Amino acid sequence: MQLNFDNRLLRELPGDPVSGPQVRQVRGALWSQVAPTAVAAPRVLAWSAEVADLLGLSAGDIADPQFAQVFGGNALLPGMAPYATNYGGHQFGNWAGQLGDGRAICLGEVIAADGSRQELQLKGAGPTPYSRFADGRAVLRSSIREFLCSEAMAHLGVPTTRALCLIGTGEAVVRDMFYDGHAAPEPGAVVCRVAPSFLRFGHFELPASRGESALLRQLVDFTIARDFPHLDGPAGQARDAAWFAEVCTRTATLMAHWMRVGFVHGVMNTDNLSITGLTIDYGPYGWIDDFDLDWTPNTTDASGRRYRFGWQPQVAFWNLSRLAGALAPLFADAAPLEDALRGYADAYAAAERATIAAKLGLAECGPADQALMADLHALLQQAEVDMTLFFRGLGEHAPGAQALQGLREAFYDDAKYQAHAGAFGAWLERYAQRCAQEGSEDARRARMRAANPRYVLRNYLAQQAIDRAHAGDLGGVHALLEVLRHPYDDQPGREAFARKRPDWARSAPGCSMLSCSS
Repeated sequence: MQLNFDNRLLRELPGDPVSGPQVRQVRGALWSQVAPTAVAAPRVLAWSAEVADLLGLSAGDIADPQFAQVFGGNALLPGMAPYATNYGGHQFGNWAGQLGDGRAICLGEVIAADGSRQELQLKGAGPTPYSRFADGRAVLRSSIREFLCSEAMAHLGVPTTRALCLIGTGEAVVRDMFYDGHAAPEPGAVVCRVAPSFLRFGHFELPASRGESALLRQLVDFTIARDFPHLDGPAGQARDAAWFAEVCTRTATLMAHWMRVGFVHGVMNTDNLSITGLTIDYGPYGWIDDFDLDWTPNTTDASGRRYRFGWQPQVAFWNLSRLAGALAPLFADAAPLEDALRGYADAYAAAERATIAAKLGLAECGPADQALMADLHALLQQAEVDMTLFFRGLGEHAPGAQALQGLREAFYDDAKYQAHAGAFGAWLERYAQRCAQEGSEDARRARMRAANPRYVLRNYLAQQAIDRAHAGDLGGVHALLEVLRHPYDDQPGREAFARKRPDWARSAPGCSMLSCSS
């Protein structure tokens, strides 16, 4: 097994003069040297064929005992130089100071088979200088969720970090899953995450908060040169402004994708938003079953619902505003930053219109279509209707009130179906009139099939796979991974993975809301 490492971040950005995992405040540096902590019995539990191909790894490489040793944290390949990065962040709207990679250790940057640069990062590989009071480990349940969702999102066409493999450690990790004083041992695991960059908004916020303007300048220059090479050129405010504007645009595109497929991140702190516009850090995320703009999957967010489904685009704007504040010392005036933030609003509005058109099968979206979708959202929420099933089914029936019977399986409550049947029938007639203006029924259905998945990583499906894995059966993980590789396709024989949430899962642990415990 060979990988071509070129660790540019370590070469070009200043590091911590102290090495090792002892907890400390790290100033004037963007990374700290720290090695993964060895585990008892690393074993490959699952792996992504697509990510392995990207890195130039074969099935034989995965089967080699060395693979589990390396990606479980017990051994290093030539060129690996493990480190954890230093960043801060706003958590639930409050500045939290230094945070950093508390249980993620980067192994280095690989030049992939396609020539791209990919960072390899082990999540759950042991303590770092940023672990605070934690052990730096991860449990199997959260690791399965991260592994599966990373790959599911990629196949949905959502910008995301990827996951190469899931490694069992052979060791127990003690966690208080419900924060109720009942800590218990759980199986441990490590996920190897893969992305061109793991830099977050918080990487820029921390040096700005400390008045380390030279370090901030160095980080911005590095980020543009490595991660935005098409913008690299003479340093100056025009270049920096173009870069921040692209960060805003990429973030707007990401938010539109999340809203399109019904994904809720759950913990959109500034340290959990990627500077390159990727979905990053799969913690207490969730997927919308019954359409609910006010739903959050995070128990920590249950009272304030700051990170609820429908509020995600606004939170992204708030986070970008904090990033703009951090970058302000590098700008002679605030106008370019303000322009970029306005650009976010414009970019999201355009992406939202494109999403509405695609989900409804229209060639374009005008103000009347936006109103049509808003009215549908209100009905879906009032009547407790499954988002994924409804939109997929809408594309499979001829428009009009007669389609409602075929959509009945998307409703969770028959009484609400009966109560809202008239309103839905009226909406479907409006929709039919709009579709009549489009002309081609085949084109409508093709657009909808490309935008509305049949399969998403429903919370209860993930929990069922986790329960089987805890019992020693990884078949559920492997089956889900395969189904989610083709989320827009009908897959005969796999209809069970496309069903709505069963009643028993409405409030079951892991199937409704989750804690940050992992």
